[in-house]
Amino acid sequence: MTTTTTGTYTPKPGAAPLGRMIATQAVLETKMLLRNGEQLLLTVIIPTLLLLLFSSVDIIDTGAGEAVDFLAPGILALAVMSTAFTGQAIGTGFERRYGVLKRLAASPLPRWALMTAKTVSVLVTEVLQIVLLTVIAFALGWSPHGNPFAVLLLLVLGTAAFSGLGLLMAGTLKAEATLAAANLVFLLLLVGGGVIVPLDKFPDAAQSVLGLLPISALSDGLRDVLQHGAGMPWGDLGILAVWAVGGLAAAGRFFRWE
Repeated sequence: MTTTTTGTYTPKPGAAPLGRMIATQAVLETKMLLRNGEQLLLTVIIPTLLLLLFSSVDIIDTGAGEAVDFLAPGILALAVMSTAFTGQAIGTGFERRYGVLKRLAASPLPRWALMTAKTVSVLVTEVLQIVLLTVIAFALGWSPHGNPFAVLLLLVLGTAAFSGLGLLMAGTLKAEATLAAANLVFLLLLVGGGVIVPLDKFPDAAQSVLGLLPISALSDGLRDVLQHGAGMPWGDLGILAVWAVGGLAAAGRFFRWE
């Protein structure tokens, strides 16, 4: 009489723990983002060149004090927008076009976990951007002050606002349309969002509209805290919170995976 025993195999077949899957996907997303030449141009090179150029050459009247004190907060806001909105919209849009998102959606990684990994990737990239730009700004004579918690809250809400808008664009438009629209919006907000040109240089009617944009709220809020030492900029935080909730809700509602 023959006795059959069931063997034990290692590793045990099955999905990895959810936390490990998210971490692995986040590392992959970050590597792909940093290796992309166009993304690198948007996230690192353009903000760095703008900070160096306008801090060193007297082109735009930035008011009393050192130009870098006005420019550095705006460039930090631009860095957040370039990664959370422009870079994420373009990257996700082409992933959707090539069927990458569709295949990932069929994997053991839940869709919400994939978006979480993308968000972590954005945050990691932003940290690298902020460190680099801060070092350059200090070398140019920047002297920031203010509440670090207020700065952190502005950056987090700004990231959420731009991420929602970027995912909404990537999930509803074709990849080519997303590429064109995201770059166009980037240029328009760079000029009209208070990043380099103060909003008070625009007509009064335009100021009231431009001040409601997320880039304007983020750059003005950072400037109020870091340049003027203001307390919690509740008005700017409120504008960013509205954009964040609205953008993320719309992205969750209308995002198409195919």
